[in-house]
Amino acid sequence: MFLGEYHHNIDEKGRIVLPSKFRTELKDKFIIARGLEKCLYVYSLDDWNKLVSKLNTLPFTKKDARTFTRSFFSGATFCEFDSQGRTCITSPLVSYAGLTRECVIIGANDRIEIWDKSAWESVLEDSEENMSDIAENLFMDVNL
Repeated sequence: MFLGEYHHNIDEKGRIVLPSKFRTELKDKFIIARGLEKCLYVYSLDDWNKLVSKLNTLPFTKKDARTFTRSFFSGATFCEFDSQGRTCITSPLVSYAGLTRECVIIGANDRIEIWDKSAWESVLEDSEENMSDIAENLFMDVNL
């Protein structure tokens, strides 16, 4: 499980250091893919394979399924860490997420998300105002 919020810089070559706690769970190889809301998703190979299994159940005859899987898989790339604990994010992924110098790396349960700092602050601000409504809608029929 990935938890927490960390602030790191991405350099001009697209290299970024992920927190050591995350590197331990990701092991040697992992996947970085386009996420929703203009961020990047980082998956361990185990979690990636679970997601792929679910996506493989989508009917290829449905246009939305083809469009989603095409976009999701074409933006995904295998990654690994260099000797300094950095990984290189491809330029199309950097561009997609609008990553500038300052990035926020968050743990989101089964994945890591990489956000541009200003985009993350905007998402947080928007969601904080509505968090009680969001929770009510999501957990309406659930007893916690």
